[in-house]
Amino acid sequence: MTERFSDVEAVRNGLSGVDYLADDGISSVVYLADRLDKPVLVEGPAGTGKTQLAKSVADMLGARLIRLQCYEGLDESKALYEWNYKKQLLRIQSERDADWTQIEDDIFSEEFLLTRPLLEAITCEDPVVLLIDEVDRVEVETEALLLEILSDYQVSIPELGTITAKQIPLVFLTSNNTRELSEALKRRALYMYLDYPDMEREREIVLTKVPEITQNLADQVARIVRTVRNLDLRKAPSVSETLDWARTLVLLGVEHVDAETATDTANILLKYRSDIEKATKEFATNDDTFEAQA
Repeated sequence: MTERFSDVEAVRNGLSGVDYLADDGISSVVYLADRLDKPVLVEGPAGTGKTQLAKSVADMLGARLIRLQCYEGLDESKALYEWNYKKQLLRIQSERDADWTQIEDDIFSEEFLLTRPLLEAITCEDPVVLLIDEVDRVEVETEALLLEILSDYQVSIPELGTITAKQIPLVFLTSNNTRELSEALKRRALYMYLDYPDMEREREIVLTKVPEITQNLADQVARIVRTVRNLDLRKAPSVSETLDWARTLVLLGVEHVDAETATDTANILLKYRSDIEKATKEFATNDDTFEAQA
């Protein structure tokens, strides 16, 4: 198999080239996933860049991104494959006088197979990044669907036999840690925890993603967001919400955030009324939050 990355630094530089600011920890895990042919399990709070990491790796490699969005009730027919029953029925009706054994062999061929994300990822001949998003949303039993693919990169179909990967995709599984994943699944993956970025890294992200923002305003945004995240909130602001807020301030022509501006735009940063009330109270009572950096 062709190695995708020469070293850890190549991963970091490649991700930087598609505007994803990765530290050495993130870059090392992606590099090892490539060399060891192992999937990466990325856990952490919602909105910390887990899904974006997989998308950015695909962009960096020029690879096709195949995404399986997990949800309660996801089953084999939506994740792996199913048969095209309508097409099978039409073939049966059109060949009523033919030998049934011949018809059966025909209708259970690849022509009648509908591939879903997992099977699509291993049968694709082009480079693939497979994103299994929010895997913690599926039932424990459904995890068994993933184990054969993540172990051997193959799928067993009773009517066709075993289909082996034409190329081994880079696989990212994301989890918001709403439930404990099985040990069997964890053993098959490299582990990474993505937390909210520290203030300096969030400032760099804002400057990268909102190039029209000033240095001073980016400093303020990062500092205020850090203060808000330290509150007892129902849902802390994600990095994407930080960026939305930064873009909002730029569009409004804000050069310096004061308590009034922060209060008026808090609904961009926070999505629950109780959280907005806590934040606006903090804005009104803590002037240090809005002090400019020296």
